[in-house]
Amino acid sequence: MDCTSSCSNATLSEKLKADILRLKEEKKAVILAHYYVDGAIQDIADYVGDSLALAQKAASSCGDAAIVVMCGVNFMGETVKVLCPDKKVLVPDSQAGCSLADSCPADEFATFIAAHPGHTVISYVNTSVEVKALSDVLVTSSNARKIVDSFPADAKLIFGPDRNLGAYINSVTGRDMVLWDGACHVHERFSAESIAKLKKEHPEAPVLAHPECKRPVILLADKVGSTAALLEYAISSDATEFIVATESGILHQMRKGAPHKIFIPAPPIDSTCGCNDCAYMKLNSLEKLRDCLVNEEPEIVVDSELAKRALKPINRMLELSK
Repeated sequence: MDCTSSCSNATLSEKLKADILRLKEEKKAVILAHYYVDGAIQDIADYVGDSLALAQKAASSCGDAAIVVMCGVNFMGETVKVLCPDKKVLVPDSQAGCSLADSCPADEFATFIAAHPGHTVISYVNTSVEVKALSDVLVTSSNARKIVDSFPADAKLIFGPDRNLGAYINSVTGRDMVLWDGACHVHERFSAESIAKLKKEHPEAPVLAHPECKRPVILLADKVGSTAALLEYAISSDATEFIVATESGILHQMRKGAPHKIFIPAPPIDSTCGCNDCAYMKLNSLEKLRDCLVNEEPEIVVDSELAKRALKPINRMLELSK
C-alpha cells in the first residue's frame, strides 16, 4: 500500500470514528464489543469484553441507553435483547453468525435432551436463543467450571454444544457430563504440531490456550482459560513473549495492556489459511457500525415468550457467577 492510500484510509477511519461518536451521543446508544472484533471497534466501544462480561454489562449498565449495539456475533445480540427487552438492539452485520451456535440446531438438541431423561441441561452461551430456552443454566468459558461444580457430584448433566470445552471441564472436575458434538471452527483449526514447533523456537514463551481448543493443544498449554483470563495472565505474567491459541482479536488488548511484550498467534492446521481469525467476527467494521447507527438496523428481534424462557437460564448463570 502506498502512502497516498494509507493516508486516505487513515482519514476515512478517523471520519468514521467521529461519525460514530456523534451518532452514539445523538441516539443515546451504548456500544458493546467482543474481544474478537477489529481493534478499531474495540477502541471506540463503551465496553469491551468476553461473553460473560458483555452479558453482565448488558444486564447492569445499559439502563439509560435507548439503543445497544452489539459488535460481535448474532447470538450475543440475542442475549442482549433478552436481558434488555425495552432497548433497541442492533448488530453491524446480520450475517455475523457463529459456527459453534450453528453446530447445535435447537430441534436436534431437543431430541438429544429427550434421549437423556433426568439430566440437567448446561449450555454454553455460544448458542441460539432457542437452545438457551431449552437449557437449565448457561455458562461461559469464564464460569463453566464454577457452575458445573455447583451441582452435586452425582448429578446427571448434559453439556452443549462445545465438545472440547465440555471435555476440558470433565477433565478438571472429574465429571462425566454427556456432551453434544459441536465445536468452534476457529479453535478446531489450531495445530498441536505447529504449536510444539513454535515452542521450540520460543522456549521461554508460555502457551495460552482457550478451552475450546482440542485436547492435544490443551495439553501443550501453560495456561488454559477464557479470553479474559488469558488476557489477564498475559499482562500480569513476568514472561515477555507468549504463544496465543485463541482468536487473534484478543492480541489487540494484549498489546495495549503490555506493549513491551511479544504475542505470537498460534498457527492453524491449514497453513493456506495463514490466520486464526473468526470470519464472522471480522464482518464487523467501522463503516457497518456507523451505518447501523444511521439506519437503526439490522435490529435483533426475539419473540417475547421465547425470550422469557431464555432469560431464566441466563439469569441463573449471572447469579451463579457472583
